[in-house]
Amino acid sequence: MFTEIKRGEIYWVDWSPGRGSEQSGLRPALIIQNDIGNKYGPTTIVAACSTADVKPYPFIVLVTKEESGLPKDCAINLAAILTIDKSCLGDKCGELSGDKMAEVDRAIKKSLAID
Repeated sequence: MFTEIKRGEIYWVDWSPGRGSEQSGLRPALIIQNDIGNKYGPTTIVAACSTADVKPYPFIVLVTKEESGLPKDCAINLAAILTIDKSCLGDKCGELSGDKMAEVDRAIKKSLAID
């Protein structure tokens, strides 16, 4: 079991089987669950990352490949938040800075109409 998963890390995730407009295949995701839940729970909460062209919605955070550790720049879609079993996680590929996670937090609030 993964016990060292931390909020702000990016992992490859097996999204299979995707249905409809859901993600499918092996794609990156940002861990957004708190570290207590990550340490003790069998699941974690993630947001999907995409390299497709996206519109600059307030629930999207753009991340460069240098910031993410991914091979390409990506967009983190905070309107696509999912709880997944930790067994879906593959290799860790990066970790976002505190400043970038502050952007993520703002986008989550927009997505969920918290502010």
